[in-house]
Amino acid sequence: MLKFEDFKPITLNDIGIIKEHQINYPPVHSDNSFTNMFCWNDYAAYRYLMVEDSLIIISTIEGVHSVRGPFGSENTDLFLKTVNLAAEIGGEYAYQIFDVKTREKFSRIFPDAKMNPDRDFFDYIYKTSDLKDLPGKKYLTIRKHLNKFRNKCRYTIESITEENLYEVEDFLIRWCEWKECSKTKVFGYEKDAAVSSVKNFVKLGLSGLIIRVEDNISAISIFEELNTDTAIVHFEKGLPDCQGNYKGINNETAKVLSDRYEFINRESDLGLSGLRDAKIRYHPCSFAEVHYVKAEDLIKVIDL
Repeated sequence: MLKFEDFKPITLNDIGIIKEHQINYPPVHSDNSFTNMFCWNDYAAYRYLMVEDSLIIISTIEGVHSVRGPFGSENTDLFLKTVNLAAEIGGEYAYQIFDVKTREKFSRIFPDAKMNPDRDFFDYIYKTSDLKDLPGKKYLTIRKHLNKFRNKCRYTIESITEENLYEVEDFLIRWCEWKECSKTKVFGYEKDAAVSSVKNFVKLGLSGLIIRVEDNISAISIFEELNTDTAIVHFEKGLPDCQGNYKGINNETAKVLSDRYEFINRESDLGLSGLRDAKIRYHPCSFAEVHYVKAEDLIKVIDL
């Protein structure tokens, strides 16, 4: 039997345990990367439990728990215990499913349970070569905007390093002032997560790029490996000082990642219509989907 009290809050000290596990069982969705769980901890209060070679995760948002996993080798008994825990402590999003294998297993064992797609948290997956080369008619408008940026703005590209991290943190604060983060809760949490990634940049093993215009940071990206064929771009931000800088940082990031990764995960749109339009405009080749099952629906199909 699993209990909530068995789960340990995720801290930076747990990076070795979780990342070592994810070498053997790599995540496919950004929300299961250690960086996201650590940096968004103020929002979702992540906890974890290792059972043999399996990882189980609980997130708690505004006092409501969600359970996911187990991630590891095949273990039906542990799977059933995890689902039971979700039914006991979970709410609207009691049990969350982030991969096809788990979705198929859940459907097989609980064919009458209702799974709900959580479209707002589908990750957008792109071919790295598409973001790098912007080929064909479907990218014509983006190429035009990118060319305008290159012709209009005198800019330089550099890597994020320990020496310029303080400038990146200052840039994020200015970005948040421009976006009026205090008026939109999700932007406030995103700013906190992004600043956390910068403060712990080296320990988290992150990489990043800067676009400077007239010596000032105009746009940044922060990224890392998600799995062997996919890089994940955690944050991609730009100020309104030079139109097209978002397209510039996107393209430059793809160039850096193209030699090693076939795909780029640019995370979800959080249900924000403007962000959704922007991500769709880049023509994702697939999505890393998320589904959830409500506690009330779990209770109907399992014996507690």
